[in-house]
Amino acid sequence: MKVLVLEDDDLFGELLETVIAGSGYGVKVSVCDRLSDAVRLADTEPFDLVVTDWNLPDGSGLELIRRIRRFSKETPVVIVSARSDRDSVLKAAHYGINGYITKPVDVTLLHSRLAEFLPGKQQDVIPVSEYLEQALGHIVQLPSGVDPSGLLELARRERELSPAQLAERWRDEPALAARLLDVANSTSFRRTGQPVENLRDAISSMGITMALNQALALALDVSGGLRWQPLKTMAQEINEQIMGVSRAANALAIRLGLPPSVFQQAGLLSRLGELALIKVLDDFVALGGKLEPEDLAPLLKDWAPRFGNRLKVQWHLPLGLRELVGAVHFLPPDSTRDRQLVMRAAALEASELEGKEEHQRLLRRLGLDNSP
Repeated sequence: MKVLVLEDDDLFGELLETVIAGSGYGVKVSVCDRLSDAVRLADTEPFDLVVTDWNLPDGSGLELIRRIRRFSKETPVVIVSARSDRDSVLKAAHYGINGYITKPVDVTLLHSRLAEFLPGKQQDVIPVSEYLEQALGHIVQLPSGVDPSGLLELARRERELSPAQLAERWRDEPALAARLLDVANSTSFRRTGQPVENLRDAISSMGITMALNQALALALDVSGGLRWQPLKTMAQEINEQIMGVSRAANALAIRLGLPPSVFQQAGLLSRLGELALIKVLDDFVALGGKLEPEDLAPLLKDWAPRFGNRLKVQWHLPLGLRELVGAVHFLPPDSTRDRQLVMRAAALEASELEGKEEHQRLLRRLGLDNSP
């Protein structure tokens, strides 16, 4: 099956590609961000499904639909647009569309709305190893309401941001707003005795850095977006481990007089491979693939590092941050960098190996003992 996607928003285009490509083995997706490129493709090869935005930098998606309909009245065409008014929907209907989806839209709803045009769950079911190999070639989109890569980009330029700008950006993210308000109203931040009642004040209270890390923690908690219970349970356990490493790294950095935010962030990113793999396996099961709970541990061992590397590249993680994340899992014997020692010590502490020989040795190398 061949699908043409015309979407100028890079992140949403990646989401469409992920949802469509994951619907069945052999689905090939061509993504264009300009009308001219999509028209050229449509003029040279047939497609089994066309998904297009309305407003593009160089024209209207309606022009692509008009060109498609010159050659085929049967090809399914779906518009995905922020234009939700009645007149726009009626105008699009005159072009012979098969569906109209309004933005914003979450992954589950998007998949259900496109499902009638995509392969069925039982079609082209393949072995899990083949499915995973194919998935490595596509953009991996974690099933949470907040985009982690976008948050990492914000973190890279956090000095340019103000609480008002973040509040405006996140005003339509109710889960994130609730989390930040909860943190801001916790004992650590309630200094005036008055509750924090709006998102801007919550961000001001905790600071830009902590607000971004809290948002990242929420974005990496994928358990709520999973469908198969064994994977949901595994994701919840991994999230607890992630939060443990992040808290331990934050505390160690403070004891050493180091800026804690990057260590907290590295802890949050320490299990990317497992999170990405769990998401892909959940899609595999949803499409009719067969897995047993006992299959999960070997699959994570074999495939999580590859998916972790895929996300690190996809999200453009800086080399320094990658080294901190890597130190959570393995520390070269000759490593002398305090930053890496902190992350490895935090991982041991979070895994309840605090007090063990390696943990004590790392604390001594950092000039710390085990007392508070």
